[in-house]
Amino acid sequence: MEPKIIELKEKHLIGISTNMSIANNETKQLWGNFIPRVKDIKHRVNTDKISLQEYPVDYFQVFNPTKEFTKWATVEVSSFDNIPNGMNSFILKSGLYAVFHYKGSSDDTSIFQYIFSEWIPKSKYRIDNRPHFEVLGKKYVNSNSNSEEEIWIPITLKA
Repeated sequence: MEPKIIELKEKHLIGISTNMSIANNETKQLWGNFIPRVKDIKHRVNTDKISLQEYPVDYFQVFNPTKEFTKWATVEVSSFDNIPNGMNSFILKSGLYAVFHYKGSSDDTSIFQYIFSEWIPKSKYRIDNRPHFEVLGKKYVNSNSNSEEEIWIPITLKA
């Protein structure tokens, strides 16, 4: 599976976040808290939802399933006016991304194994220290084998 290489333009997001690890995965709770409140967010750009991860600088050096990162449940907006109580803004800065179109269940992590253990090492890119995210569009259905999403991995050319 070859990704598209895309220069992302800055995005303005509103959502909620929590710290978690792979071993203590709280994604279901995060989205469970967010989804009922999406309707409160004004100035939405589209109907997509964005699941975003902020990893510590050394996160990918040595994999540790208990190492924490910050996960966000968000939507893109055109303005930060009227941010609902309990939500925060996030500016996703522009940069180069490898974008993988994935079809399959969100429970199947083999796509990430492929990206990090096969595609990145064989490519002319390395992982950049910027947020990773998934765009959950109209064809996304959680835990469904026919679901579709875009996986955005921040990259930069290898030195």
